[in-house]
Amino acid sequence: MRSALVMLFLALPLALAQGRITVWTHFGGPELEWLREQARTFERTQGVRVEVVEVPFGEIKQKFILSAPQGQGPDLLVTIPHDWVGEMAQAGVLEPMERYVTQDYLADLQRVAVQAFTFRGRLFGLPAYAESVALIHNRRYVREAPRNWDEFLALARQHTTGRSFGFLYNIGDPYFNFGFFRAFGAENVFARDAQGNLDPSRLLLGGEVGERALAFIRDLRFRHNLVPEGVDYGVADGAFKDGALAMILNGPWALGDYKRAGIDFGIAPFPTPPGARAPWGPFLGVQGVALNAYSRNKTAAANFAKTLVTGRNLVAFNQAGGRIPVSQSAVRQLAGDPVVAGFSRVFAQGAPMPNIPEMGKVWGPWSNAINLAIQRPDSNLRRILEDMTAEIRRALGQ
Repeated sequence: MRSALVMLFLALPLALAQGRITVWTHFGGPELEWLREQARTFERTQGVRVEVVEVPFGEIKQKFILSAPQGQGPDLLVTIPHDWVGEMAQAGVLEPMERYVTQDYLADLQRVAVQAFTFRGRLFGLPAYAESVALIHNRRYVREAPRNWDEFLALARQHTTGRSFGFLYNIGDPYFNFGFFRAFGAENVFARDAQGNLDPSRLLLGGEVGERALAFIRDLRFRHNLVPEGVDYGVADGAFKDGALAMILNGPWALGDYKRAGIDFGIAPFPTPPGARAPWGPFLGVQGVALNAYSRNKTAAANFAKTLVTGRNLVAFNQAGGRIPVSQSAVRQLAGDPVVAGFSRVFAQGAPMPNIPEMGKVWGPWSNAINLAIQRPDSNLRRILEDMTAEIRRALGQ
């Protein structure tokens, strides 16, 4: 009896350490079932109970920021977009992850995805999947993706007829246009300092880089006559679904509709624009698993996070909902999936959207600049960019 009591006493700290963890997620449908299955497996193999709680995506950030310091938040968030990281890290509610992972573990994750979850030199989440825009082509018109700008332009012009369009996209939206700014020399929206952190005092969208990018975008309308006035996301997306568009810039969120419409499509990077300094590369939006800085069971929660973000489990996650994993081993296992293969090639050329709060002050002036540039064939691009830069600096208090 005494030995049994001793064994029970020794086991208590382990049981308390294992305990239970709570996960908040915005997943639904098959992805939610995937997460619950992972939770059941973790509980069975590790002895840690995992409670999965559904929270609407639109509520999860603010609810977490308010509840975590009160000890009322979850241990894990599955998942958050990387552009929330700066705000949440500054609020002190995210736990840095470096102590919980090895370099070998991180080596399986695409470098650009790890960069997306890095803020001020610290890793604040484990990236799981990503999305971006890419050149999506309807094989009815374009059998193989154009390999260069000349091929692209010839195909786009060939299929711009009274019955079809060669190329359309959401031309007034900065998110869809960043790849052109990147091609003409903007590594990102802001430059990086010596420590690799984004520096909001060093905007890269103006000057010669901005002029050349805006000139290229304007030429798509007035010189090449590809994207007429009035085209926005809905127009371009609708034309592609209707089978009246050869090529579009769009992302994986649209592919379900294209499949249901019976479109046979391919995915590729947009060709390098003429005179560009670098290949076209879009913004990446990366989602990952984040750990509560106030969690009372950080080790167990971090272990569950690492379990979710492994090649094998991300393959299952892809099969549940079609998300594109950033695990390189998962991508290799899914090499036969043209969506994963196509977007993974595009991700390698892209850059993560800035994850610092200052980015919120950029979208409006940047959008205004693009829309002013495409109003007239002789728009004063230098003046437009000077005004944009001044407006952003005022908004940032510079």
